Amino acid sequence: MKTSVAKALFNSHSYPEYRKLISDLLLEGKSTGNEQSEDLTHYSTLNETRMNRLNKTMKITDENSLKLKSLKGEYIWLVISESWCGDAAQIVPIVNKMAEESGKIELKIVLRDENEDLMNLFLTNKAKAIPIVIVINKETGDVLGNWGPRPKGAADFIKNYKKEFGAIDETAKNELQLWYLHDKGLSTQEELINLMLDLER
Repeated sequence: MKTSVAKALFNSHSYPEYRKLISDLLLEGKSTGNEQSEDLTHYSTLNETRMNRLNKTMKITDENSLKLKSLKGEYIWLVISESWCGDAAQIVPIVNKMAEESGKIELKIVLRDENEDLMNLFLTNKAKAIPIVIVINKETGDVLGNWGPRPKGAADFIKNYKKEFGAIDETAKNELQLWYLHDKGLSTQEELINLMLDLER
């Protein structure tokens, strides 16, 4: 695992670099990832707008800010993402704000398709679901835990929708985005903070 993590960190992007990479590819009519299609470029365009909005509007609550600043250790959050992923667009900007707020966390982002070894270590029900946040001890390089691909409320919504309708369609995707809009990033904040506090116990 350490080899895959080290290799991924070597190829990782900061949040501004990740955002620039997405913007530059969109100018060429492309998305990140091995597969290219009109659909994936369309989702990437939508996601860029979502991330821009979240950068402006998303707030870390005062209580969560205190908890983030109270962390004792120094960490790297290594996030596996892609530009076309709707969940990543809703989560990565929040994760970035949390890392900045904390002062104890360095955020690094890698692309799923370019880091297959790493992705295969963090499958969800045997699927390459993203985003995944991998918590790494900055000093030792040890992986301490991970979170993702979506907060529990969003995961439950998708599970129930699939049970009722048999598949995830455009309606489900749109309703999931509404779930994120109403949640205002709070579930992601709470779940990640609880993970970090558990790791420090």
